[in-house]
Amino acid sequence: MSDTVKLLSVATAAPEHIITQAEAAETCARLFSHRLKDFTRLSGVFENAGIIKRHAARPLEWFVTPHGWQDRMEAYAETSRSLFVDAAAQALERAGLKGQDVDCVVTVSSTGIATPSFDAQLARRMGFRSDIERVPVFGLGCAAGVSGFAIAERLARSRPGAVVLFVSLELCTLAFRLDELTRANIIATALFGDGAAACVLRAGREGLAEVEATGEHLFPDTLDIMGWRIDDSGFGIVLAQSLPPFAEAELGPAVDGILARNGLARGDIDRFICHPGGAKVLAALESALTLKPEALDHERAVLAEFGNMSSPTVLFVLERVLRAGLPERSAMIAMGPGFTASCVTLRRIS
Repeated sequence: MSDTVKLLSVATAAPEHIITQAEAAETCARLFSHRLKDFTRLSGVFENAGIIKRHAARPLEWFVTPHGWQDRMEAYAETSRSLFVDAAAQALERAGLKGQDVDCVVTVSSTGIATPSFDAQLARRMGFRSDIERVPVFGLGCAAGVSGFAIAERLARSRPGAVVLFVSLELCTLAFRLDELTRANIIATALFGDGAAACVLRAGREGLAEVEATGEHLFPDTLDIMGWRIDDSGFGIVLAQSLPPFAEAELGPAVDGILARNGLARGDIDRFICHPGGAKVLAALESALTLKPEALDHERAVLAEFGNMSSPTVLFVLERVLRAGLPERSAMIAMGPGFTASCVTLRRIS
């Protein structure tokens, strides 16, 4: 038990700008209804997404004019630096640590590009030591909140006593496209928001929860379900209509396989902590995992308040589950480009 990796803290952060779902729907109608033949039919997603508001890197008026790579990446860098510091500083404070105590930092993000990565850009401001190990990870998308957590756990396990800081940050709204007259772009506009989360992990005796097991499942021939298409203007969303039914049909056996490889079964899990990709995805997850309807209450609350922030969203849910009281054993679940399912099981420390 003393050598296992423990979760010491979780913290979350979001940009100051708030866009209500009603504002998003009205603006989207103004921008697309006269140019997209199927807009009226597609616009129902705003009402049915289960979202009340989301936070954004830029105010609403920024999105009504065209932007290219430079504008988007400048906004990404500026807001990401602020969110990184906010979430990481909170997580370290809650763990009773400072930046100088961090031995390794894992940063995941798939909504922008920054080189040098933010861990280097912010090293002095955070108080990181010169011998800190930096592991920036790009491309895991929505699954990265769990996959990145698992990477951080393995690094912590390999060096007992070392402090590993895990930071997940995404600015999904910056991928909004005026020129994309597609179903996927309208759905993304209705679903996605911006945010960041940070966790502190360390192998030792103390913590909020023990990280028990990790695992992933890569589904073959599913590259077209989710991802980015990249052109001169920026990222363009790839989001298949088949995602909710695919999750409902395929996620259960994949999770069962991950658990079985770690000597567990679905019945051993007291609470699934899921990435809330959207209202339809949550319903599909409850069906796939044989959960009671509306069992994913914290997931729906996070979705309503913040939208789908990609990778940090599941950590927003984790924070709320911890606050409410972690059950004996829980499993974090997220899906992302690849198409991949990622799972981490946690055990409560009595």
